[in-house]
Amino acid sequence: MLDERLGTKPVADVIRDEILPCLPPGLRKAILDLPKDQLNRVHEIRLRPWRPVMLMAGDIEIYPDPPYIFTDDDALTTLQLIACGSLYAFEDDLRQGYITIRGGHRVGLVGRVVLYGGKISTLKDISGFCIRVAHEILGAADNVMKYLIKPPRRLYHTLIISPPKCGKTTLVRDIARQASDGVPSLGFPGVRVGVADERSEIAACYAGVPQTTCGIRTDVLDACPKAEGMIMLIRSMSPDVVITDEIGKEEDALAIREVMCAGVSLVATAHGGSLEEVARRPALKCLFEGDMFERAVILSQANGPGTIKAVLDARTGNPVTSEPLG
Repeated sequence: MLDERLGTKPVADVIRDEILPCLPPGLRKAILDLPKDQLNRVHEIRLRPWRPVMLMAGDIEIYPDPPYIFTDDDALTTLQLIACGSLYAFEDDLRQGYITIRGGHRVGLVGRVVLYGGKISTLKDISGFCIRVAHEILGAADNVMKYLIKPPRRLYHTLIISPPKCGKTTLVRDIARQASDGVPSLGFPGVRVGVADERSEIAACYAGVPQTTCGIRTDVLDACPKAEGMIMLIRSMSPDVVITDEIGKEEDALAIREVMCAGVSLVATAHGGSLEEVARRPALKCLFEGDMFERAVILSQANGPGTIKAVLDARTGNPVTSEPLG
């Protein structure tokens, strides 16, 4: 189970130092007045027009007391602070529906969609925000690394599977860090890691600089479609391991095959409840028919986000260990 901290810094301090400066002064005070033990459990802040501000701690909703109603003026101030006064600089981000702020925290946006040629051009009249607190938990992969290392200097081709909000991105980020820095206790030297970070969640880049600890030998291609990004990393950075998040499209599967056939280890995540469920997805079927993945890590929320349910041989579906993984 993942504990409720960002590295070694309490969540409440991260919210105070990195997120609250992007909010209107009155809302900052309302959030700071909440008990610190509540703030330390928060993973999202939801701001909706003319509705009470809501903080999420798992499935628990937390409200300032008295409730703080998020106004149109609050929305305008929040948008200006998040964009540092220049929405033009964030046009590409608006097209994707989110902006990443300093510290790697992702701010989802809703408003009026503007279409051009039948495709999303940008967002305007933005009124709603979902601020996701970037969870960096050093050591999240400690219990699984020994089952993912393929001596002497490789990782098994690995797929991390779970329903939403079970810690896939947190786990894959720490796998990147440990593969990059090396794991002396397992006799594993650090290797070159390339991260294709389409949604800016693994490295949480801000102005092109990773805000999370991804390792000293890690190169990040930020906000690039993962299929193109994986191939670009192979061609430009000669990684030993490529890592990406939330595969699911046919082009993702084709790029993964190319990475694996180039002799590069691949670690990815996918939504699903089981290995069998993911293997049945039409877009990914070719990867399983070809026995491309060697390991599958199954996560759940049985003991909270990040519970490691099993590590499987992806080709047989059998567990590779019977010991409890936490």
